Amino acid sequence: MEQLKLYIDGAHLDAEGGRTFTRENPVTGEVVTSAAAASLEDAARAVDAAARAFAGWSQTRPGARRTALLAAADSLRARGDDIVAAMKDEIGATEAWARFNVMLAADMLVEAASLTTQIKGEIVPSNRPGSMAMAIRQPAGVVLSMAPWNAPVILGVRSIATPLACGNTVVMKTSELCPRTHALIIEAVAEAGFPDGVVNAISNDPADAPQIVEALIANPAVRRVNFTGSTRVGKVIGELAGRYLKPALLELGGKAPMIVLEDADIDAAVAAAGFGAYMNQGQICMSTERIITVGAAGDAFAEAFAAKVETLTAGDPREGSSPLGSLVNRSAADRVRDLVADAVDKGAVQIAGGGEGTILNAAAIDHVTPEMRLYSEESFGPVVAIIRAQSVDEAVRIANDSEFGLSSAVFGRDVMNAMAVARRIESGICHINGPTVHDEAQMPFGGVKSSGYGRFGGTWGVAEFTELRWITVQDGPLHYPI
Repeated sequence: MEQLKLYIDGAHLDAEGGRTFTRENPVTGEVVTSAAAASLEDAARAVDAAARAFAGWSQTRPGARRTALLAAADSLRARGDDIVAAMKDEIGATEAWARFNVMLAADMLVEAASLTTQIKGEIVPSNRPGSMAMAIRQPAGVVLSMAPWNAPVILGVRSIATPLACGNTVVMKTSELCPRTHALIIEAVAEAGFPDGVVNAISNDPADAPQIVEALIANPAVRRVNFTGSTRVGKVIGELAGRYLKPALLELGGKAPMIVLEDADIDAAVAAAGFGAYMNQGQICMSTERIITVGAAGDAFAEAFAAKVETLTAGDPREGSSPLGSLVNRSAADRVRDLVADAVDKGAVQIAGGGEGTILNAAAIDHVTPEMRLYSEESFGPVVAIIRAQSVDEAVRIANDSEFGLSSAVFGRDVMNAMAVARRIESGICHINGPTVHDEAQMPFGGVKSSGYGRFGGTWGVAEFTELRWITVQDGPLHYPI
C-alpha cells in the first residue's frame, strides 16, 4: 500500500513527525489508504508556498494558464482507471459513478481553461470631468479549497479549477474519507505544468480537522475560502470565515424536492426520480429526497415508481454487478435505517428497500408526513420520501417547507405552468422535466437558505475568485475645493 504524502511547493513531503492516518474500505473494513497527517506547521508551510508562488502566477498570461488547465484535463483522463479503483476502495462508489466523476471533472478543467480570457472589466461613466473610471477584476491571492468525499473528483477539481484560471494559487485540504482519490487529482494537475507552489494539498487526521481548518482560514495570506460539504460543517466554516473577514463560497446540504403535477408524464418522472434519488446511493447534494405528487398523480406515480425501485439493488462495487454500491460507512447506513424505521412507525408505507451492513437497496417510503424525520432531515442515502399534496399550492408549500434550497425539479406537460411552479420554489437550481441531479461546468451552481451561498461555474465563479477594483485615470486638470 502506497504511503500518501503532502504536496507542498512542488514536492511530495512527509508530515511533521511522520504522522499518518488510515482510511478503510466501507464494505470490508480493511485499510486501503495510509496518508500523511498534516500538522499546523505543515498547513502554514503550504500557505506560505502558495503565497510565494502567487506573485508569478498572477502575472502569467491567460494563454499560459489555459494551456496548463487543458493539460491537466488530459492528465486527469489518463489517470481514470486509478481514480476509479480509488473511489471503489475508499467510498464504495460504483464504476459508473467513478467514470462520470472523471469525465465531468475533465470537462470542468476545459471550461476553466476557456475562462482565462473572459475575466473582464468595464468602463464606468464618471461625473468628474476628464476622468476615465474602470471596474477591473484581478486575482485575489491564495484560495483555500475544501472538497468532500461523495463526488470527490468533480468537487475536488471544481474547488481549484476556476481559482487557478483566475490567476490565484491554491491550497486544497483533502477529504479524510478519500485521501487517495484526492491525491490522484492533485498529481494529475501538478504534472500539467503549473509552477511550484501554485497547487498545494494537505491531508489530515480527522481528529485534527478543526484546528487545521481554523489555522488555514486565519492565515493572513488566505484571501478566499470555498467549501463543499454538510451544512453542519459549513456553518462552522462560514463562522470562521466571517471572524477572519474572508469571503467564502459555501455549497452545502440539500433536501431536493421533485413536484409531480397532475399532467406529468409519469414514466418520465419515474425515470428521473430513480436516477435523482439513487445515483451514488443517494449521496449527492442534489439527490431527490422528496417526491411531492399532486392529486391524481400520486397513486399512478407510486405504483410505477415501486416497480422501478425494486430493480435498484446494491452490491460490492468491486464486483460490478449491481446498479448501487456501498454507503460511505456504517453510520451512514444506520442513519438511513433509523429514518425509515421512524417513518414506518409513524404510519408511512415502505414500498421498497432492505440490505445489510453498508450495502442498502433503494428504498421508497410513501405517505410521509411532517412529524416524520424523513420529511425534513437530509438522509444522504438511498431513500426517498413520497409526499401527497392535493393542490399545486400545497405542493409548493411542502417543497419550501425545508431549511435547504439547493436543487429541485418540476414535472408537467404544460411547460409554462411548470415554469410558473418552478419560479415559486426556494432553491438555487430547478429543472423542469429533468432530474434534480444535474451539473454542467458553465452553469451557476449553488443554493439558498441552509444550502449555502455563492456560485460555482462559468463567469459567476470568476466573480467569486477575483477582486473587483475601481481604478481611475485623470486626463486634464482638476479643481479642488481646498
